Amino acid sequence: MPEVTPVRRTVRRPQPGPGRPKDLEKKAAILEAAKQLFPQRGYDGVSMEAIAAEAGVSKLTVYNHFSDKENLFAEAVKCRCEELLPPSVFEVRPGEQPIGEQLRGIGHAFHALISSDEAVQLHRTLAARAMTDTGLAKRFYEAGPKRTIDALEGFLKRAHAAGVLDVPDTHRAAIHFFCLLKGEHHTQLIVGCCERLAARECRAHIDSVVDFFLRAYLPR
Repeated sequence: MPEVTPVRRTVRRPQPGPGRPKDLEKKAAILEAAKQLFPQRGYDGVSMEAIAAEAGVSKLTVYNHFSDKENLFAEAVKCRCEELLPPSVFEVRPGEQPIGEQLRGIGHAFHALISSDEAVQLHRTLAARAMTDTGLAKRFYEAGPKRTIDALEGFLKRAHAAGVLDVPDTHRAAIHFFCLLKGEHHTQLIVGCCERLAARECRAHIDSVVDFFLRAYLPR
């Protein structure tokens, strides 16, 4: 009988692709660089090359993860908001924590976000560009303020369903809550005529907003 030559099979090794640890590390480094540079230098003062250098990656890697500077800017805003206002803050926990305490927690996290140096500087940058470019402002709003309002609206809907709040119009109530938290001080902070509130004053301000909100929306 003729000899049968065994067939050799080539084993293909898996190639590294998007989402692998090293890839995710680079993406995180790029976002961290963007979060630092955009507030420091303004949108126009930051290039993709500068972000790549700060992150320790190539410019091509930055473009592979974020197709352009506007996308990277929006992702940096989203990432910063999620750091200070993570989804866990908006979990309704009836029976575990009073609704007032939960609202205070949201209030402190939101106030810390809008009063941060990064947020104030970005707000000023967008205001300066408003006359010539509204597209970037829309990207900022979608990535930051709108996502935050939507998250609070979801929280209020769940609180309403659980019977711990009575909120017929959750979207309007979410906007009211955040506007009350901003108050007069945020406008003064943006235009540069005051410093951030001291911790004691900040607590008093947030307590007064939450008390006011509860008077409107606690079940009768």
